[in-house]
Amino acid sequence: MATKAIVGEKVGMTQVWDDENRIVPVTVLRVPPCRVVQVKTPDTDGYSAIQVTRGVKDAGKLTRPEAGHFEKAGVEPGRSLVELRLDDVSEFTVGQEIAADVLEEGARVDVTAVSRGKGFAGAMKRHGFGGAPASHGAHKNHRKPGAVGQCATPSRVFRGKKMPGRMGGQKVTTLNLEVVKADVEAGLILVKGSVPGPRGSTVVIRDAVKGS
Repeated sequence: MATKAIVGEKVGMTQVWDDENRIVPVTVLRVPPCRVVQVKTPDTDGYSAIQVTRGVKDAGKLTRPEAGHFEKAGVEPGRSLVELRLDDVSEFTVGQEIAADVLEEGARVDVTAVSRGKGFAGAMKRHGFGGAPASHGAHKNHRKPGAVGQCATPSRVFRGKKMPGRMGGQKVTTLNLEVVKADVEAGLILVKGSVPGPRGSTVVIRDAVKGS
């Protein structure tokens, strides 16, 4: 499990040059200060985690449970509540702010976000099926998945069978990305490579569980 984590927003991709004048593709993540709303411990909740919020939300737009939750914590209401599972939460207190300096340059991180939704897709695009032959008697079944069921025994389609359906829109984690730059004043983190989700989506950044 992670020891450091923070919530951010995907800005987009760009490129920077390293010390050897090589182009490095990076994803820009906006990481404003996050406020700790709740600290969960194994004694009270059965696991270790912190609940954080970011930004500012009009109190009139909060539901009653949300308003009561923020009021009990004594924290200014934010746009969302995100739970971060951590190994040790003894260093965190309610109301504490977490900034981009929690991750230093050169560190390895795992980035989790909801992938971009692609709508209904066929088996070839969704699962990488090879499809049917383009000729040699193939007729109007070039991109079909083929047989999906069985005969009289067991006379059904097994659960989990790879078939056409809605693609994307799922929680995805990209592992072992390098932090190229962490700008605390600007509230930005640049990670090498791409991360899931469209621009403006919420991302969770944790230190890598598999190391370097």
